[in-house]
Amino acid sequence: MSAVSDRLPAFPWDKLEPFKATAAAHPGGIVDLSVGTPVDPVPELIQKALVAAADSPGYPTVWGTPELRDALVDWCGRRLGALDLTHRNVLPVVGSKELVAWLPTQLGLGPGDTVAYPRLAYPTYEVGARLARAEHVAYDDPTRLDPEGLRLLWLNSPSNPTGRVLPAEELARIVAWAREHGVLVLADECYIELGWEADPVSVLHPDVCGGSYEGIVSVHSLSKRSNLAGYRAAFLAGDPAVLGDLLQVRKHGGMMTSAPTQAATAAALSDDTHVREQRERYAARRTALRDALVGHGFRIEHSEASLYLWATRDEPCWDTVAHLADLGILVAPGDFYGPAGAEFVRVALTATDERVRAAVERLGSR
Repeated sequence: MSAVSDRLPAFPWDKLEPFKATAAAHPGGIVDLSVGTPVDPVPELIQKALVAAADSPGYPTVWGTPELRDALVDWCGRRLGALDLTHRNVLPVVGSKELVAWLPTQLGLGPGDTVAYPRLAYPTYEVGARLARAEHVAYDDPTRLDPEGLRLLWLNSPSNPTGRVLPAEELARIVAWAREHGVLVLADECYIELGWEADPVSVLHPDVCGGSYEGIVSVHSLSKRSNLAGYRAAFLAGDPAVLGDLLQVRKHGGMMTSAPTQAATAAALSDDTHVREQRERYAARRTALRDALVGHGFRIEHSEASLYLWATRDEPCWDTVAHLADLGILVAPGDFYGPAGAEFVRVALTATDERVRAAVERLGSR
């Protein structure tokens, strides 16, 4: 166990427990805006697809059913503008966090190899590098990195935690630089359908990749857009050579998405109506929370997409966490996502309408 502990950072959420207890003691109960866990129901058509596939006694395939691959390819064309994908360009995975954590290992990275990720970032990018015993480095502009030994470059647009969206021209510049230096680009695009003040663009769009998927793979999740965090439904799309290698590794590792989940994923990706309805819920919550935070003295930066507001009172983030906990509101401290977040907090939109109203009332009372 000590060897594992030496390889991994402390689990950050444990540090939030005392503040969670403070918030929970509020007479009106806790409003938990610290994590991006969906709270709205799974759409009925997805539940029906899951139930219809419940009698699945045999092993599922790692590559997914032809019906699932058809749905993945169709969605990428319809939503990302990647119109010429085939089944070789897609691969289902068991939730996107599993993929992020184990991708460097599955790609064969190790000591002497480097994984790069944004300076403000989802902590699992670093964890993945550590699990592979690879080096890791955070960046502001990836094209200023030393490409020597750099094997894997993570992009994240829309960003978790900031909600920042990288424009197509910037993505194209980064992709061109990475190809020039033989660096594999992994684009975490799990929030791409949740743009509010910007229209997120995929690295698979021809304006970014030039019509070639060489050296680029995008990561997509149904957790937020379809309320399927409990289903562990996600997939990759992009370079068929990279996905072919990963498919072989994942076959040996038995990394199979369950057959009912595959059927549910195909149903979810084939329907856009429930996505629009969920967006409307989040948009209303976002407007209410944003206005309340600004009225309470916060400044919101970026946050043009995703399910979070990146907020600051220009004070240490843990002071802000404590202040909001006294109001019964729990948020995530910005330094969970890197030292550059030391004066920010991340406020999730994933709470019920009733709990969001409670937060708005409390923010307006002080």
